[in-house]
Amino acid sequence: MSDEDQLWSLEERFWMEGLDSARHMTAKGAVFVFPYPIGILQGEALWREKSVAQRWRTVSMTERYLMLENDIAVLAYRVSAERADIPIYEALCTSSYVRDHKTWLRVVHQQTLNN
Repeated sequence: MSDEDQLWSLEERFWMEGLDSARHMTAKGAVFVFPYPIGILQGEALWREKSVAQRWRTVSMTERYLMLENDIAVLAYRVSAERADIPIYEALCTSSYVRDHKTWLRVVHQQTLNN
């Protein structure tokens, strides 16, 4: 699997597989930025916020962009995600990854509502 395929697969898993999977794919001390009212979260605060790493029933990532330079990758995309308890969620997102040996770990994730 190419780095690009692996990174997009990780990003989709982040949306679809829930908390344990997201924690496993995220570096210690990572920073996530969510729309109001959540805001900026870092480290263990990520895993205490119930809105982080929720399982979504469907997810569509379009307008995909990738910047890959050595052991650093930045993904940017438009997401449309759905689950039973809320309306369709649409946002512009970026995730940054660093390769630690052979493993890609998310170090930054950001979402901006697209409405």
